[in-house]
Amino acid sequence: MYSKEVIKHFKDPKNMGFMKDPDGVGEIGNPKCGDILKLYIKVKDNKIKDIKFETLGCAVAIAVSSVITEMAKNKTLEDAIKVTEEDIAKKLGGLPAFKMHCSNLAAQALKKAIKNYQGQD
Repeated sequence: MYSKEVIKHFKDPKNMGFMKDPDGVGEIGNPKCGDILKLYIKVKDNKIKDIKFETLGCAVAIAVSSVITEMAKNKTLEDAIKVTEEDIAKKLGGLPAFKMHCSNLAAQALKKAIKNYQGQD
């Protein structure tokens, strides 16, 4: 049912954990399924230099959290904020329609973290 990439990121998530003194934080939850994602970023020279996440949720929620960190790291803030749920799903080799809300959580958490850094939250 899930792609090899989803399984890989679920079993061995990248950049998971708490970040001390982040420059920006984005937290979002989905009351329908109970997933909660908290994303931390460190910014230097307008680029995301470090990024970590804490997720309470299903295998797909963990996988999208992991992959968004890899997609956003070393991107400019302008490029990172443009990452969509479709981009995330594609990077993971596709997601079942009933799990697309997980990729939206990741995209929204990243946008919130960037806006938090920019003082727009």
